[in-house]
Formats: sequence, structure tokens, C-alpha cells
Amino acid sequence: MVLWRHGVTDWNERGIFQGRADIPLNARGLAQAATVAPLLAAMHPAALYTSPLSRAKQTAQALVDLTGAEMHADDRLTEIDVGTWVGISLAKVASIDPAAGADMAAGRDYRRSPTGETMTEVGQRVGECLRELANRHEGETVLVTSHGGAIRMGIASLLGLPYETTTKFGGMVNCAWSSVVRRSGAWRLEAYNHTPPVVDPKSNVEI
Repeated sequence: MVLWRHGVTDWNERGIFQGRADIPLNARGLAQAATVAPLLAAMHPAALYTSPLSRAKQTAQALVDLTGAEMHADDRLTEIDVGTWVGISLAKVASIDPAAGADMAAGRDYRRSPTGETMTEVGQRVGECLRELANRHEGETVLVTSHGGAIRMGIASLLGLPYETTTKFGGMVNCAWSSVVRRSGAWRLEAYNHTPPVVDPKSNVEI
């Protein structure tokens, strides 16, 4: 299973929370997707699933254009719900919600605004989706286009890792991918945050 983060958006470059706001790729993000797609097409994925948000679907479309694969959207693969924090910077969290800021500084999970999700909750729904897809496509390569935090926490769910462990992972770079494999019922991480030299990683924020 190959987990591909979407290309960069204007909001990524500005370092502000996107959450479920439907922010499209910018010109650089579209170029990233077009450049990386042939590398993933060479893996011969049997199925393509994506978050329903346009930035993920536009990224997946680059693979569709090459391979003719059918794209399937699944709501469980969408970005974390940050509720009322949409459009604010990560740096402002502590002033808006001091308790969340303290948890963030201490490496603890926290709810992204009073109406949003925790990363643990994201991992549960993404992990559930990935397990279902693995069962549906036993023995096949599946490509999933999603979001940085959702991919990181989905992997953690598959591997049985707590949130505190995931804070030691690097943030997923825009248009990078990770891969996991299930053997004899056990999940293993094969690659994480693989960034081809053709992708410029600057100004990428995993929110």
C-alpha cells in the first residue's frame, strides 16, 4: 500500500491550517503531482483511492491521466477536522487555546479547536479505511492519496503506535509517499516520507 501526500497549496506555503477547507493545488503543487505520478505508475497500482478534497483528487488525477485508473473517493481519508482553526497559523494556537498549546509543546495529542478532531481520532478512521482496502485488494498494490497528518496517523494505527511515538516522525512533505505492507497478518513500514529529488520540499507544512 502506497500512501501519497497531495501536492503543495497556497495555504501550505503560508503555514496555515487547511483542515477540511477545500483548498486546491497551486501551480507548483500541480507540477509536483505531474512529476511524481510516473514514479508511482511504475509500481503498477491495481486500485486508486483518494480523499474527497480537491487537493488530493487533483494529485490523484495526475496518475489517472497516465494510467487511466479509476479514482475512488473515501471520506475516511480526508484531512483532520480543525474546526474553527481553519485559516490560522500553527504559531497562533497557543494564544487561541493555551491548553492545546501546552499539549502541543509537550508532545501530547490535543483537539484541533473545540469542534475539531484529535490526531488519534484521525488515525482510527484512516486506519480502519486502510485495513478495509487491504482486505479488498489482498495481494495487490493499492495507491492512496491523502494528507500528511492523516497518512502519518493511519500508519501509526496500522502499526499499533501511540500518538507520542508519531511526534518523532518527520512531517510528510508535499507529494512525498510512504509505503506499508502486510505479511502474515502483521503490518510493516517499508518507506516513510520518500521525497524524490525532483520535488522541492521547501515551505511545506503538514496541516
